[in-house]
Amino acid sequence: MSDATASPARGNIIVVDDTPANLTLLAKMLGDRGYRVRPVPSGSLALKAAASDPPDLLLLDISMPEMDGFELCRRLKEDPRLKDVPVIFISALTETEGKVKAFHRGGVDYITKPFQIEEVEARVETHLRLRSAQAELARYNRYLEQLVDEKVKEISESQLATIFAMVKLAESRDDETGTHIWRVREYCLAFANALREQQAFAPVLTDPFVRDLYNAAPLHDIGKVGISDLILLKPERHTAEEFEIMKTHTTIGARTLHGVGERYPRNSFVTMGAQVAHSHHERWDGSGYPDGLAGDAIPLAAQIMAIADVYDALRTLRRYKPAFDHAASVTIITEGDGRTKPLHFDSRILRVFAEAAKEFETIFERLKG
Repeated sequence: MSDATASPARGNIIVVDDTPANLTLLAKMLGDRGYRVRPVPSGSLALKAAASDPPDLLLLDISMPEMDGFELCRRLKEDPRLKDVPVIFISALTETEGKVKAFHRGGVDYITKPFQIEEVEARVETHLRLRSAQAELARYNRYLEQLVDEKVKEISESQLATIFAMVKLAESRDDETGTHIWRVREYCLAFANALREQQAFAPVLTDPFVRDLYNAAPLHDIGKVGISDLILLKPERHTAEEFEIMKTHTTIGARTLHGVGERYPRNSFVTMGAQVAHSHHERWDGSGYPDGLAGDAIPLAAQIMAIADVYDALRTLRRYKPAFDHAASVTIITEGDGRTKPLHFDSRILRVFAEAAKEFETIFERLKG
């Protein structure tokens, strides 16, 4: 390969050898052929040079004092920024054991001294081409992943828009403004973030969990689509028989979402939606419905949803009740309404709610419609 075809951009190479003559010879030969060569006389200096400016390739002598080539290669491979830099060992060691050890430590090639510059250049060029191809493949893979992520996001947002349109249509049957579903999702997000500060809840309330809860919250009452208008829109309080029918909105919603989940088993937000729809009327003391779950048997997502749903119900004018102000609503949730004790919720959750309730008021005022 002649100098006429050489280019300064051919590659950034660190050469490590404690013998000055070898170091000078390799640096000159490769430099004359257009490579950017950085000669380094020791392993410790090579680590610093590589860390400050990662090379495209490293030529490495094995027999060096203080830190030999094997140890230097091991340390390079432990550094996330340098682990993919190809290492070619150059050594007078000819035993098979030494060569095998070089490959085990992460080397990609081995050149025996005394070397011929043509052989060195051929192997250097081969591994630089491979590294360039691998980098290009990695860039292409990132590009493909980005396209897939964008397409998945596009599909997910489209699905969410469709689902929320259906939910809002169902909600508008007994909520004229249809803003209840948007408020409860904001309550859930704010409350989940407050609970994350507590050691007892932090391991469960991961970023994906909170994101799914935020998206799933509007689905909590989707089962109301299966309740007759005669019962759902009744202006007076329900009879015992009518209330039993109303309670089935939890199982109707959960059953519907479970059906969707069977078709899309990897969709965690739909799975959480089914959980929230089914259990958001359960009570900590076991007096809720549909299953009478008690204590920690109630999913945390449903417990958070229950706080959000009860707060919004108290603040909102309904056909059978007045709208309470913020202070009264917080008191009813945390202390009871004068007839019952606040056994609906975990006391740990109530303490956090009392501290975070001001944010609920802000959300309500912003989205009250």
